Amino acid sequence: MSPINVAKFGGTSVANAAAMNNCADIVLANPATRIVVLSASAGVTNLLVALAQGELDDAGREAQLAKLSDIQQAILADLSHPAEVTALIHDQLGEIRTMAQQASQQTDAELADRLIACGELMSTRLFTELLRQRGVKAHWQDVRQLMRTDSRFGKATVDLNATRDLCQQTLGPVLGDTLVITQGFIGADGDGRTTTLGRGGSDYSAALLAEALDATSIEIWTDVPGIYTTDPRLVTRARPIPEISFVEAAEMATFGAKVLHPATLQPAVRQNIPVFVGSSREPQAGGTWIRSTTDTSPLFRAVALRRQQVLVTLHSLNMFHAYGFLAEVFGILARHRISVDLITTSEVSVSLTLDHTGSQSNGEPVLSDKVLAELSLLCKVEVENELALVALIGNRMSEVNGVGSRVFDALRDHNIRMICYGASAHNLCFLVKEGEAGQIVNRLHQELLD
Repeated sequence: MSPINVAKFGGTSVANAAAMNNCADIVLANPATRIVVLSASAGVTNLLVALAQGELDDAGREAQLAKLSDIQQAILADLSHPAEVTALIHDQLGEIRTMAQQASQQTDAELADRLIACGELMSTRLFTELLRQRGVKAHWQDVRQLMRTDSRFGKATVDLNATRDLCQQTLGPVLGDTLVITQGFIGADGDGRTTTLGRGGSDYSAALLAEALDATSIEIWTDVPGIYTTDPRLVTRARPIPEISFVEAAEMATFGAKVLHPATLQPAVRQNIPVFVGSSREPQAGGTWIRSTTDTSPLFRAVALRRQQVLVTLHSLNMFHAYGFLAEVFGILARHRISVDLITTSEVSVSLTLDHTGSQSNGEPVLSDKVLAELSLLCKVEVENELALVALIGNRMSEVNGVGSRVFDALRDHNIRMICYGASAHNLCFLVKEGEAGQIVNRLHQELLD
């Protein structure tokens, strides 16, 4: 079987016509690339989320719609003969206007997903036209005909078996001589209703399509040349990592490395598909390969940071020498599809960390009044905001003597709100005040990675 590469480009990579042409150059440079997955153009999803929330007055809504139109029109202006795609974009903008007006009258999760999904539908239309004008046999594919999900709007779960069958049936016959352009982030339930996979879900979409089509590689093109030892915007001494293991990359993505969506690696691991992360602005700069094994496994590999964390502390004397309390707590969280990152326990209390918004597409806080009310029936609930999660990523950290003392010595001047150490050999996590997070990341990098 011929190799199949799935290339995914993020929002900054398709922000304008010049950026899209860079993407086209990258795609055409690799004959194995048969599937291209796109995010919405930079800024578009945020505009659509604001419209979907329905909180804008008439003037605010019109201002958002105008910005949205300007982004699309600027790209259209750089295409040679865009009559057909201009009509498609015009129709899409009209649908967005109608849905935005509906959202202003009554917010609805299904409507929000239909509205937010329009960004990817437009960016892929424009990119397909650009490729055709460059002489490429390109096929625009509505991913909703491929990506089958449940009906959890805002954060849908993908049906892997159904998606695989649909991909094989729909794309199998055309992949040989056609470049398929499709959308990340969105899917459809069994009734054909549009769903979204949560913010950042385009990477995950690309990996799922790669798994379904038995691809041999995945490329994630973004605005930075690979995965760094930490965010270079925080630490100027951060350096790119040429090669990293699936486990290390998954830890980094889970604990805040923005370059990769945490769920992306699950399909890659299942099928052992290597993943490349590079910059569409500087493709010649190289990047990071993520594989099942690597030649090196340093004790300290990277420092990750995830902001906007919530600490939930549950107090109950009924926990003392009792059973079933944690099961009830996690049952409530599971019903609301809330993911817990860290957990610590004592005889009479449990502390949990959560993302403020989770990965919900609509940006709503994950800890709703309904969730708090249900938890309050079990125990006293305390909620702390304005926290950040710092994670030291590496190998064998729980097995090597002296790791804890080195780390805690580096952080001696800071107040650590919560610690998770020993549960994994690949991470050591701290919950800290949001305002101190940057200093802590710098200090850890200086002491352990420089």
